Amino acid sequence: MKQQCVIFDMDGVICHTNPHHVKAFEAFFNKYEIPYTNEEFEEHMYGKHNGYIMTHFFKRSIAGEELTLLEDEKEAMFREVYKDKVETIPHYLEFLSELKSRGFKTAVATSAPRANLDLIISTLKIGDKMDSMMSSEDVKAHKPNPEVYLESAKRVGVSPADCIVFEDSFSGVTAGLNAGMKVVGVLSTHTKEQLPPCNFYINDYSEVNVDKVLELLNS
Repeated sequence: MKQQCVIFDMDGVICHTNPHHVKAFEAFFNKYEIPYTNEEFEEHMYGKHNGYIMTHFFKRSIAGEELTLLEDEKEAMFREVYKDKVETIPHYLEFLSELKSRGFKTAVATSAPRANLDLIISTLKIGDKMDSMMSSEDVKAHKPNPEVYLESAKRVGVSPADCIVFEDSFSGVTAGLNAGMKVVGVLSTHTKEQLPPCNFYINDYSEVNVDKVLELLNS
């Protein structure tokens, strides 16, 4: 059997972190007296990297050392809010175990910083089940650019055509499609109508199994 790979985004895909990111961003923006709305969060936060988010909400370019300092502050707030609440989207661990037992390569490709990835992976104790883990520090171009997905495929030694991506955001789905991969839309954050057309959709991991993944990859 040829080698195939399943690549997971993290926020909204492995764990439903977005409500906790909202709490952290609310506290962060309140501190800096930056106005925001829930509609703006939906359009300009979910699935976006911090450089984009900060620049949008501060209404000026945030980059370089300033971005590093602000990002570190906000993400530390998130980890403080979330550290005792880490849990997966239902049935994720069973699905991951099934993939591994059937010989799949598995990877994480997130726009979040490495410290967030480390918190979630270590709390869930799934580091030994991942053949590649990439975070925002590992890429030059963020989603919707396909770099993180193409590099993940390269790291695990699998052709992009033999990879399937699980994503929950518009930019993430676009990145997977731009990489030439099949995409499963995880409807934790958005509706089908709010995402680019995916090959399949799930609300949680009780709605997918290895046979479905093989069917999608081979179609």
